[in-house]
Amino acid sequence: MTQIAFIGLGNMGGPMARNLLKHNQHVTVFDLMPEAVDALVAAGAHKAGSPQEAVAGADVVVTMLPAAAHVKSLYLGEDGLLAHVDKSALLIDCSTIDAQSAIAVGEQAKQAGIAFIDAPVSGGVGGAAAGTLTFIMGGREADVERARPVLSMMGANLFRAGDLGAGQIAKVCNNMLLSVLMAGTSEALQLAIANGLDPKVMSDIMLQSSGCNWALQKYNPCPGVMDNVPSSNGYQGGFMVKLMNKDLTLAMDTAAQVGAATPMASAAQALYRLHQGQSNNADKDFSSIFNLFAKD
Repeated sequence: MTQIAFIGLGNMGGPMARNLLKHNQHVTVFDLMPEAVDALVAAGAHKAGSPQEAVAGADVVVTMLPAAAHVKSLYLGEDGLLAHVDKSALLIDCSTIDAQSAIAVGEQAKQAGIAFIDAPVSGGVGGAAAGTLTFIMGGREADVERARPVLSMMGANLFRAGDLGAGQIAKVCNNMLLSVLMAGTSEALQLAIANGLDPKVMSDIMLQSSGCNWALQKYNPCPGVMDNVPSSNGYQGGFMVKLMNKDLTLAMDTAAQVGAATPMASAAQALYRLHQGQSNNADKDFSSIFNLFAKD
């Protein structure tokens, strides 16, 4: 049984930690929200009073945090995790942050003689709950191989994108494309509705035609077309609009650093920023952008 510390029990981290428990791992958890910790303790996890306490004696540390500032604050500094974790431990950060921050943390971990990889995820809250996430890893091959047994308990697809930071770059490229696909799918469905077509019929047509894409297959943005997706639950419980905007900002910054052209992503970013600013959409699922294209 592996001793695992899991820090960050939000919409993604909580279900991920639960899957480790389902595989009979010894999991010690910490989060700033006591109710999130209590829910995992009720499922069999061990409670820690601080991040430092959580990583004491851990073989593997998994972190899932909102932004780069949180990751750097947690790992670095005199009281950061690097000063408290065992030298033999493997650190796996599953947060979606900029590649430079991941590299900075990884380099300091390397100087301390501790293995670190960046391993952002794709698959959403549903994938986290089902244990079918995709992990996109950046780091030394040996460290990535050490991570596979643990990550396979939470995901179905594990990829090494390259060296440290490569996982983050691959993740922002993926989410950049996802934003474009979701916006385009929403626009097409609303055009069909405006012309009197049934969105379920239109979705079925596109699923069997050249417009088929992941949003139609797994995450239809039109309410009532697909069961068990955020659009049929008031756009609750998924990947929030404000997080998609965060990822699009990361994508634009990544593109600017190398002078890459991203006109489609720039358009998607403008649309998502407009959507977030309307009707308190920031905490709704990103598929709620469907409403931005409504005729009325």
